[in-house]
Amino acid sequence: MALNEGDIVNFRGKIDANDETMQVQGIGIVVKEEIEVNEEPMQIQDVEKKVKQDIEVHEKLVSFTEEIDHVKRNQTFTEHDDILGNEIKHNEEKQYKCNHCDKAFSQKMNMITHQRIHTGEKPYNCSQCDRTFSVYSHLRNHMMIHTGEKPYSCSQCDKAFKQNKELQIHLRTHTGEKPYQCNQCGKVFSQNGALTIHLRIHTGEKPYQCSHCEKAFAGGGELKRHMKTHTGEKPYQCNQCDKTFSSRSGLIQHRRKHTGEKPYQCNQCDKTFSQSSVLVKHLKQHTGEKPYQCTHCEKAFIVSSELKGHLRTHTGENPYQCSQCDKTFSYNSGLIQHQRKHTGEKPYLCSVCGRAFARSSHLITHLGTHT
Repeated sequence: MALNEGDIVNFRGKIDANDETMQVQGIGIVVKEEIEVNEEPMQIQDVEKKVKQDIEVHEKLVSFTEEIDHVKRNQTFTEHDDILGNEIKHNEEKQYKCNHCDKAFSQKMNMITHQRIHTGEKPYNCSQCDRTFSVYSHLRNHMMIHTGEKPYSCSQCDKAFKQNKELQIHLRTHTGEKPYQCNQCGKVFSQNGALTIHLRIHTGEKPYQCSHCEKAFAGGGELKRHMKTHTGEKPYQCNQCDKTFSSRSGLIQHRRKHTGEKPYQCNQCDKTFSQSSVLVKHLKQHTGEKPYQCTHCEKAFIVSSELKGHLRTHTGENPYQCSQCDKTFSYNSGLIQHQRKHTGEKPYLCSVCGRAFARSSHLITHLGTHT
C-alpha cells in the first residue's frame, strides 16, 4: 500500500516484524514523503523506537496546539500577526519585545508565554487540585502526579520519570556529563536551566520579583522559597526534633546535625563539611582568595555575606530583632543563637556522653574534655 505526502494514518492493531507482533494503539502519523508500507521487514526494537518517537512528537503537537488555541481565545491578531501565518518561522528576527524586560522573541506566542512570568497569569487549571500553570505542557506533566504515571525508566537504577527529558537529565548523574558551560567563568552544568540561572550572577539579572516586598531573584525556585518567609509555610518537619523548614534542602542539611554526616570533603586537607557552601568557603582558605573588599576600610572577605555583615559595623545597622524581647542583631546567626535562650533549644549533641549545647563552639570545647 503506497502512502502519499500529507496523508494521516491511524493505526489500531498489530505490526508484524520478523514473526514477532506488537500491539499498537491509535496513533496519528503525518506522512512526510511518499513511502511503501512493509516494503522491508523491520526489527521489533526498531518498530518500538519509531512508535515511541511518534508518540513524543504527537504529545508536543498537542501541547503546541493547546497553546495556540488559548492565545487565539484571548488575543486579537491582524493579518500581519496571524499566529499560524507569518509568525511561526525558523531563524526569524526577534521582533517581539517584552515590555517588562529586555528579552525579545521571534514568535509572538513565545513572548506572550514569557510575559506570564511578569504578570503571574496562570490560565491552565488542574481539575484535580487548586494548582494553576502558565504553560499547558506544565499542566499536562502535573497531571501525572495525580495518575502516578512515570513511563520513562532509568536503565541504570530504579528511578522513573514523567518525561523523557527528565530521564535524559537524570542519566547525566550516572555518566557525569555536564554539557553546558559558562562562557564567563568556565563553570559547567548538567542542565541548561542551571546554566541560565548561573549566568545571571554575571549579568546581575533578577527577573523574578516578589509581590510582597522589593526583593528580586535570579531563579524561580529562589522566589518560591522566599515567598514562604511571607506566608510562614514550613511543610518539611524533622522526625528527630520536630523542627520545621520551608525547603526540603533545609531539612536535609538540618538532619546532618543529628546524624553527624559530612559528605563534602576538602581535596586539600582532611576536613569534611555538612554543606557544600561551607566547603566552597573553606577552600578559599587554602587559596587565600578574598574577593569581597570593604569600601570603608581595608578588610576583605571570602564570601559576600561576610562583607554584608561587616558593613553593618560601619553603618550600625541591626536588622534582625528578637520576637520575644527587644534585642537586635547585625547577623541572622546572632539572632538564632540568642533565641535559643528563650526556647531552651540545644541542637548540638555530644556523641560521647549525650550532653547537649546551644552553640557548636561550646560542643567543640566540650569534646576536648573527652580526649
